[in-house]
Amino acid sequence: MVADDSVLLREGVVRLLEEWGFDVVAQAGDADDLLRKVNAHRPDVAVVDIRMPPTNTDDGLRAALRIRAEHPDTSVLVLSQYVEEGYALELVGDAAGGVGYLLKDRVADVERFVEAVKRVAEGGSALDPEVVSQLVGRARREDPLEELTPREREVLELMAEGRSNTAIAGQMVVTERAVEKHVTSIFGKLGLPPAPADHRRVLAVLTFLRA
Repeated sequence: MVADDSVLLREGVVRLLEEWGFDVVAQAGDADDLLRKVNAHRPDVAVVDIRMPPTNTDDGLRAALRIRAEHPDTSVLVLSQYVEEGYALELVGDAAGGVGYLLKDRVADVERFVEAVKRVAEGGSALDPEVVSQLVGRARREDPLEELTPREREVLELMAEGRSNTAIAGQMVVTERAVEKHVTSIFGKLGLPPAPADHRRVLAVLTFLRA
């Protein structure tokens, strides 16, 4: 089924899909209607606009998430005017497949759009190249351990196991002074300056665990 509040775009997508052999069982112009019709028809895949009535914010995404939760056999391909990282992350979540996020401009590339619908309907995934690019860039920007050397990562991992500097030195067969230098470098790279109210060793380990 196809859900979009723009009648022109919705009818265009429906006609395109039917021409390529899809059976479009229903259409919807708002999120509530989308959910009702998914409950009634149990389609293999729902092509959904992110921004839909009643609020014209993220109603389509909310409906898509509900569909994924309540009807795991129905795959969801959402269409968006722009790359919205938060929405993409929320949709993909921990799902192994059956989800897609494409920019509306991609509909103009008919064969690639049809391929994306087929892939999602079959339990695969289809993420717009722009989405992938931004999410990969986001992951790189937010990786707090990226600047650590392999040796510093090893020290931090042992710190996370509760080892003292002496124990770490024995484990790595280096001097305790070398470990102290690694620890100081780790604090600097993780942005943990000396502060009387903070235990930098604990904060460093928490950063490691969250990453």
